[in-house]
Amino acid sequence: MDVDRTRACFPALDLGVAHFDGPGGSQVPRQVAEAVAGAMTAGLGNRGTTTEAERRTERVVAEAPAAVGDLLGTDPRGAVFGRSMTQLTFDLARTLSRSWGPGDEVVVTRLDHDANIRPWVIAAERAGATVRWLGFDPVTAELDDVAPLLSERTRVVAVTAASNLLGTRPDVRRVADAAHQVGALVHVDGVHLAPHAPVDRVALGADVLVCSPYKFFGPHLGVLAADPALLETLHPDKLLPSTDAVPERFELGTLPHELLAGVTAAVDFMAGLEPGTGSRRERLTASMGAVEAHEAALLERLLGGLRAIDGVALHGAPARRTPTVLLTVEGHAPADVSRHLAAAGVNAPAGHFYAIEASRHAGLGDAGGVRAGLAAYTSAGDVDRLLAALEDLARR
Repeated sequence: MDVDRTRACFPALDLGVAHFDGPGGSQVPRQVAEAVAGAMTAGLGNRGTTTEAERRTERVVAEAPAAVGDLLGTDPRGAVFGRSMTQLTFDLARTLSRSWGPGDEVVVTRLDHDANIRPWVIAAERAGATVRWLGFDPVTAELDDVAPLLSERTRVVAVTAASNLLGTRPDVRRVADAAHQVGALVHVDGVHLAPHAPVDRVALGADVLVCSPYKFFGPHLGVLAADPALLETLHPDKLLPSTDAVPERFELGTLPHELLAGVTAAVDFMAGLEPGTGSRRERLTASMGAVEAHEAALLERLLGGLRAIDGVALHGAPARRTPTVLLTVEGHAPADVSRHLAAAGVNAPAGHFYAIEASRHAGLGDAGGVRAGLAAYTSAGDVDRLLAALEDLARR
């Protein structure tokens, strides 16, 4: 992948900072910012077919689900947009749990971001259902076997496609197949996977897949993707005059049309990271494969350099992972390490990053560690700057 060509699209990189904070929100390419601004100034209105502004809005609203469908390998008719992945998961958990009661069970993992844990825990507690916790190996960060936790009363299994704290990419398909054997619905958090690899909701075995465009170069929104036939069976709270059609019945109020334009632009940008031909889905698969290879090479460079620095400890060693590293430096609190890096022009934040169960289970408590996440725009020079700054701190 031509990283220089990619980097030239990101105005924020002109400031000279090495960004390893992508897992908390990526930098935004010029094309996405221009799409958002263009939509806001083009003359939009409410959806309809009478005026040109209404028709323009209809096009913007129709293009975003089509883009998400191509990105996630899912039917665009089942793409729901919301304020955030957290909000969408809370809404879904609240809707599903209306049919739960004592004796029903929900499985969550300690590897997940809390947005794929707490909504299910709260919903289960309100319904009188039982929560079963799936652990992981604190050393390798590999997920435990889900099978012993499943029964004919399991209603939902919530699992991450990639840990935003430790980088682990569990075998989601194996979890999904086991869950489906007992008739459970599988809810997959794809937030941390979507920026790093090709995604296919159906191949993953996810009944529902959620993600966040601002993690893959887009604006701040949440996306929920499911088979529209599944969504037809669910009836969330809604206003009386609002449509009952799927997916709109899940989208409360007026959508941020300009941000939807940004989502489409972000997906188109991703499809063009590796020049090629074919459908947008085919170009996305090729481009994200190139991103995966680019990031994997840089990850090896980063891991090798970190292992050579005395006093730096790496946390988690999953066999399959995203290019995300959690580290601590002996004698220095994670927050102090992050401040030292920032002073050197390297953005690598510290904390548990809302994966608080994972941080505690890994023995890091609520302080967590310093997270360095690679992105499509990360260069070898960025990696070397991070390593040099850490080596300087470790010597002190």
